[in-house]
Amino acid sequence: MTRASLDKQPHEVAAMFDDVAAKYDLTNDVLSLGQARLWRKAVARAVDARPGEKVLDLAAGTGTSSLPFTMAGAYVVPCDFSVGMLREGKKRNPWMPLTAGDATRLPFADGVFDAVTISFGLRNVQDTVAALREMLRVTRPGGRVVICEFSTPTWAPFRTVYSEYLMRALPPVARAVSSSPDAYVYLAESIRAWPDQPELAALLQEAGWSKVAWRNLTGGVVALHRGTKLPE
Repeated sequence: MTRASLDKQPHEVAAMFDDVAAKYDLTNDVLSLGQARLWRKAVARAVDARPGEKVLDLAAGTGTSSLPFTMAGAYVVPCDFSVGMLREGKKRNPWMPLTAGDATRLPFADGVFDAVTISFGLRNVQDTVAALREMLRVTRPGGRVVICEFSTPTWAPFRTVYSEYLMRALPPVARAVSSSPDAYVYLAESIRAWPDQPELAALLQEAGWSKVAWRNLTGGVVALHRGTKLPE
């Protein structure tokens, strides 16, 4: 699967995130009506990082999503393809090992992480299955993946309202609070084009993950997908 239908090349997507880096976390809180913080907590619970574990946090942006894992005592590597995001994160948390990387060609050895997680970034990767296979490669046997991504609301009437919000309400709100509102128009389009819960689960299985399951958050606006790398 690719994102080519949205007419954005990887370097163009990276440039968009560079542009929104300074106000990214604030904008997300506003546009999600405060739900983004609850979603981050759900991810932290699902990853269940333990002291001494190594966690790879992909699409980590400024590193905000990585903080719960460090607080749990894990060693966390925040990784993102947007240098602008990483620079902003370094200003806020200079001690973090922020790393630039492409999710389809990760700069890590095989089997080094106990857990890999990505929140709201997988749909911006051009080749979804290639990224899922790379996550599998860098995870140790018996390790786990947790993906938090926008999905498809389960209740049809709400699904219609949600779609209208994405395309009509989100852009003007983004213009009021974001440093690059055009980026959020692209993000709304990418959410609408993204696979639903069963389709993403099938892609995880295609990439080699086992014990794949998902849980809906906020009525399916967001879904948490999980998988395990079987022991060799």
